[in-house]
Amino acid sequence: MATSSHARRRRLLVTLLALSGAAVCVPAAPASAASNAKPTYEVKIDLTASALDASHAPTSAVKSAFGISGSSKARSYEYFDTSGLALNAEGWDVRLRHKSGKDFEESYKKRFPVTGGDIDAALDTANAAGFDSSDDNYDAEVDWGYAKQTLSFSDEKSHSGSGYSGTSMPAAGTGLSWLVNEIPGKLEDWKSSNWGKNTLQASAVHGPVTSQVWEGSWESSDDASIEVLPVRNAAGTGTEYIVEVSFKVDDYDDAAQLHADAISVADAHGWLYHGDILKTQTILDRY
Repeated sequence: MATSSHARRRRLLVTLLALSGAAVCVPAAPASAASNAKPTYEVKIDLTASALDASHAPTSAVKSAFGISGSSKARSYEYFDTSGLALNAEGWDVRLRHKSGKDFEESYKKRFPVTGGDIDAALDTANAAGFDSSDDNYDAEVDWGYAKQTLSFSDEKSHSGSGYSGTSMPAAGTGLSWLVNEIPGKLEDWKSSNWGKNTLQASAVHGPVTSQVWEGSWESSDDASIEVLPVRNAAGTGTEYIVEVSFKVDDYDDAAQLHADAISVADAHGWLYHGDILKTQTILDRY
């Protein structure tokens, strides 16, 4: 193997210092910075209420068009943040979720905006903030909506669901105590020592909400789903339904093709919502 110029300079410096009788003290080679994380992709396209039947389930035509089969599964979830949404303002979302019959899922997610489709620039920004390929506590993912892309890093933990049936949620104080006790270091000291922990401790529950999810596979994605989420309307006088079809893949090119095809199919049938409905932000704002 060829000797690097850096190594040759180090040996020459050691030799010269030794010949001069001076103490040999050579600085260590600089450490290499960790590379950017490699994200997976989740395409998320919102549909209008025309995609639902009278029972607020996807119509058979919608399920067939996107490879969705079988019966639905329920999941309940809620977010914790201050009244002023201090965590969200820093790009952090803290969620507690309970899928029917499963353990609770604790999620700590840090978001980085993707501007103009430049995912590499977002990964560079995340790397500078300490989210890189060396940290295996966080999974990197690009959420690819109708017009908006977001890079996120999620630290997922669990808590026993023993004693909780179905998708029932714990008392708000209990759920918050679980999340505070499990807080990851990056969030705990995000702006300053204990900033994240103190902010989370001062948070209130936003939710819970309960959705129904139908699963299947479509094109290159073996992880396709349609989620129907009932939420309070903006006026607080009734309920509206968020309908999201999503596809998870590992590869950018597959995600780009799925994004284009899902929009094309939904638009051709008159189901497409021409915009991005952010479920997390909606729940934080309305509960």
